[in-house]
Amino acid sequence: MVRGFFIMLLALRRIFLCFFVMLGLALGTAPAAEAQDRVWLQLEAHPDLATAEARVRAYSRILPDVNGYQMRSGWYAIALGPYSQTDANQLLNGLRGQGAIPGDSYLADAGLYSQQYFPVGASTLDAAPAGPATPALPAQPVAAPEPPEETVQEARQSESQLDRPAREALQIAMQWFGHYNSGIDGAFGPGTRRGMASWQASQGFEETGVLTTRQRALLLGQYQGELAALGMRTVRDERAGIEIELPLAMVEFSRYEFPFAQYDEVDGSGVQVLLISQEGTRATLGGLYEIMQTLDIVPLEGERSRRENSFVLTGQSGTLRSHTVARLQDGEIKGFTLIWTPERDAQMDRVLPMLEESFSTFSGTLDPGAIDPGLDQSADLVSGLTVRQPDWSRSGFFLNGQGNVLTTAEDLGSCTRVLVNEQYAMRVSYSDAAMNVAVLSPTQSLAPTTFAGFPQTPARIRSDVAVAGFPYEGALGAASLNFGTLADLSGLNGEPMIARLAMDIEPSEAGAPVLDSAGTVIGMVLPEPTTGRALPEGVSFALRGDQMNGILADAGVTLTAASVTAQPLTRTALARRGMDLAVLVTCWN
Repeated sequence: MVRGFFIMLLALRRIFLCFFVMLGLALGTAPAAEAQDRVWLQLEAHPDLATAEARVRAYSRILPDVNGYQMRSGWYAIALGPYSQTDANQLLNGLRGQGAIPGDSYLADAGLYSQQYFPVGASTLDAAPAGPATPALPAQPVAAPEPPEETVQEARQSESQLDRPAREALQIAMQWFGHYNSGIDGAFGPGTRRGMASWQASQGFEETGVLTTRQRALLLGQYQGELAALGMRTVRDERAGIEIELPLAMVEFSRYEFPFAQYDEVDGSGVQVLLISQEGTRATLGGLYEIMQTLDIVPLEGERSRRENSFVLTGQSGTLRSHTVARLQDGEIKGFTLIWTPERDAQMDRVLPMLEESFSTFSGTLDPGAIDPGLDQSADLVSGLTVRQPDWSRSGFFLNGQGNVLTTAEDLGSCTRVLVNEQYAMRVSYSDAAMNVAVLSPTQSLAPTTFAGFPQTPARIRSDVAVAGFPYEGALGAASLNFGTLADLSGLNGEPMIARLAMDIEPSEAGAPVLDSAGTVIGMVLPEPTTGRALPEGVSFALRGDQMNGILADAGVTLTAASVTAQPLTRTALARRGMDLAVLVTCWN
């Protein structure tokens, strides 16, 4: 990228010098300005001296009056000047129009700067404003006619003078715009020639496959314009031990929240970057892999790849994209996450390879104490990032050793993804809206050790029962037992397949198994009706377990009959069975 920048500068040098001559002609001889009129045209600023020095030297090759100053904020600025206010305004507008300087360049006074670092030994903070380049002022400056376009033979001859970095710069620029997808090797083979012809066609030029001098300058200028819009700059984070190029026109450093250095969007760009840095082992890396997938910034859909010492996470939804890379080396886990909105897809397709190529590490990781004292400590936040929440949660239970799950059918059709216990993807293999029952089948191998046993005869009225479910949307982290009494073996209207329970049920306990004292599943909790008369406290309903064979006759699953000689379980054993049998069912969109 840096090589491409220098090639562009050299190619456009003549244009910019001509511009300065014409600007001087237009301005004429100006009287010396008062000291308070001295201003500078600030082009860039960088947090580290090495980057600033490289950039200021590049600008000095094509622009006059280039200086480097340390700012009072500690950053390092690149500026032109000093000029009078009038001259500086004309210069700013002219250079912006030529595309010679960043679009966000602005006028600054000496109060921003503390000392000069470039040119070495220079001291221009107290200097008088620079005068115009040429004293004459013609009425109508006449632009020199452009030289005729090169023939193919002339273009090949000028092309032969390019060194390898210049050739590679052209390949990089063509690759950026999607006209070339082979290696960056500086060799102009058939693939490069096809890329050149493709770019020529996109610009309305004759498709010769050989770029003229003018076309090469145009291509490189377009590429640098794209880079300027992104603001790609090298960032070296000493605390995180990471160096990487970031699109600083789109993101800016926000804060440290262990294990992340967070860069938030600028001006509604929709782009964010996280730098990942922490000490750890393979177990720590595995934990980070799991935690990242619970965050809103990693949508559910996308490729996942995990190895012993690294992982890659991609995510995409209708509103968000993200790409995470993390590696373990020498006891340090480091990586990055790039997050963007769909309208930035084309740009991020170009930015992501630049992040991956520029990413490098050095010794040091973020201190676990690197936490914003104002951080919201809500349970649905991790390091200040929002944990992804399902659209709704309810209960269910394992039907057999193949991992089929029984739950309620309500609202399942609205889900784009259904998970069991927040990790196992399921599909709806059977649904009966009239009975409000559904069977979920796993999309991967799943073999639970505990599954339901159903009674062959009705349960005893007024016997003690327990519901093993997930109240409060699963916030407790595991199934819990809710105790009550079997009040009746029919519904309020005499429905023979419904049992009435004397107990209060939380909405997310719908779909939970109802257990007798031996752990037999005598029913499945139904959700409270949303229409008609509201139920009084302590009243709920369940599908009868002894009727399940008839209810699930078309489901294609084999139900297991409970032992008729099963003995009552202790409260602890019953709770353990309930926790192993019940599952949390979540709906995601």
